[in-house]
Amino acid sequence: MAYPQSINSFQMQTPAQDVVSGETYRYALTNFRIAHEKVEEQRAQLEEQERQVAQLRARIALLEGGTPGAAGAAARTGNSVDDFSIKNEASKLEKMINRWASDMVRNPPVSLVELCNAILQDLAPTATDNLPQYDASSMQVQSLLRHVMSETISEGIINCLVVTNSPEANDQLTRIHEHIFARDPTVASVWRRQTFSAAVDSCSPEMTASVLVDNMSSVLKIMDGALPSTGGKSLIDAAYSFSRMIHGSSSTSGDAFYRAFVPEVGSQLSPRQNELVKRCLRSENGNIDRVGATVFPGLVKVSNGPAIPGQQPELIQTVVRRAQVICECALTSGSFNAAPPTLMSPTIA
Repeated sequence: MAYPQSINSFQMQTPAQDVVSGETYRYALTNFRIAHEKVEEQRAQLEEQERQVAQLRARIALLEGGTPGAAGAAARTGNSVDDFSIKNEASKLEKMINRWASDMVRNPPVSLVELCNAILQDLAPTATDNLPQYDASSMQVQSLLRHVMSETISEGIINCLVVTNSPEANDQLTRIHEHIFARDPTVASVWRRQTFSAAVDSCSPEMTASVLVDNMSSVLKIMDGALPSTGGKSLIDAAYSFSRMIHGSSSTSGDAFYRAFVPEVGSQLSPRQNELVKRCLRSENGNIDRVGATVFPGLVKVSNGPAIPGQQPELIQTVVRRAQVICECALTSGSFNAAPPTLMSPTIA
């Protein structure tokens, strides 16, 4: 008699197992090892590509006058400059010059008449023959001090590429830059930034004295050789830092570079280049007025115009920051503080 199998007997049966041959196992293991080696090889290739890209970026940064590893981080490290940042830094320098001139007038080393005459002697080579009549008031002397300092900073610091503490070497480098820029602005831009990457950190006392002697020797004699400073900071060093910023940084304007200009005393007012710090009575009445003093230089962006076959590209100068000036009628009226400042209407270059 046949008995049906019980449930326990079914549970006690051993389930069937999948078994592969040794040859199949070794084949699968070999393929896995090959695939793993391929992945490791691709990872090594990617790492090498990343190293090459990093070296290329460092080389580009070095050519642009930066430091290795700084490429792609110009905006974060302050290695770039635009017109807005230039205006902000220029405003800080303008306040320093105004404070220095104010301190000089408040505690003059000589009488204001002697100080005024010394300033006019320094301005004689560039000023026009038809100068205003000065009575050496404190406002006039302060404005003229700012004018002579503006000329010193423009011609001795900004418009001359101060890279070393040798005036002769700086003059030579400035001529080299002008020659390169006339041929290729792009090459000149790279050359300028790379050159300033190796520039001195600050002007030596000898270099500072050379700049002052060349541009304001009479005033320097009255100051008994004391270097112009305010708040414990040298004006020449501050101007040099400003110059390094606009010449040595990567500009958003491409191949253009910056130059400073100071309208001459007695020259006719130009709304495009000048910005008044006080209302002009003659101008409001429709009459022609002239520059009484420039209290801070203007800045222009110099770039090459469109290329024309067979012709030298024309230089284009765009006014970035108009020169701050006091007109002749305001300077000689003796009422500088009588009315609030009124700026001339801006003119887009």
